[in-house]
Order: sequence, then C-alpha cells, then structure tokens
Amino acid sequence: MAAGASPAQRLQNSADHPELDVLPEWPLETIGVLVTTDPAPHAIPVSWPVRADDRQILLSLKFDRGSLARLRERPEVALLILGGGNVALCARGTAHVIAEGMPDAEDYVAVRIDVEVIDDHRQSAFAIVQGIQRTVLDDESELRALKGRVSTLQSWAGDQN
Repeated sequence: MAAGASPAQRLQNSADHPELDVLPEWPLETIGVLVTTDPAPHAIPVSWPVRADDRQILLSLKFDRGSLARLRERPEVALLILGGGNVALCARGTAHVIAEGMPDAEDYVAVRIDVEVIDDHRQSAFAIVQGIQRTVLDDESELRALKGRVSTLQSWAGDQN
C-alpha cells in the first residue's frame, strides 16, 4: 500500500481479501459461529454445520434460540468456520428455515444457508490444524441427538437444490 494512500483507501485495501468459489470440505465435528443481526450483530456457536453442496450449508437450531428469531426477521447471516485441515472461512448469505421440526428432534429446526460470498481467511503465517471442538459432559444423550440431527441434514443435503 502506498505511503500516501488516504485513510479511505487504506480501509478499502485492508478489507480486500481472497474469496473462494466453492465451500471446502471440513471435518464433521466442526463448530461454527453463526452471526445474525437485529441490527446489531449476535454470534453463537453452532455444532456440526453440514456442507450441502458448493454453495449451501445446513444446520440445526433449537426452536427457542434468539438467533432463529433474528434470522427469520433478517435472513442475511454469516457463518464463521475454523476447521481442521486448514479451513478458515466466513460464508455470507441468506438463511431459510427448511423444516420447522426435525425427525426425532421436534425442538430443533433445520436451516439452509444459501451462500453468496465465501471469504477465505487462511493465512500464509499459520494453518488451522484442529478446529474448535467440544467435549460431551452428559450421559452421551446429547451427542446421540446431535448425530441424529446431522445425519438427517446430511440425507437432505442433495435435496436442497
């Protein structure tokens, strides 16, 4: 950047970063961060987002989450994914509820994000070896339920086009 660049030019240049044409694959147990607005941004962790295709992501949200109410009002969302295998991206797009109650998980809704922009946040100075992970603290029932919801989302992935 030129030393004589104006503050506006410096801000524009600092915002420039590479974009990906398609979503990369990430490990199943990846935790993402969903950002909704009201109009201020709100960020929550979401477990095991499913890559449905090159430009779609599926996830499950509990029916009483504030993020669900916000995305119904303002469907423009962002999903940050930091996953093993050096996946570092922010998928920005529009969220849609595709099922009000999931099979065997009526208190969860299924959400599809139609991705418009994929910001590539990988850097040459470091690599994401392991993404954010969680440890199950209960009697494994929550893990079984999560695996069931993700299995349902994976089976629906090909049907979302």
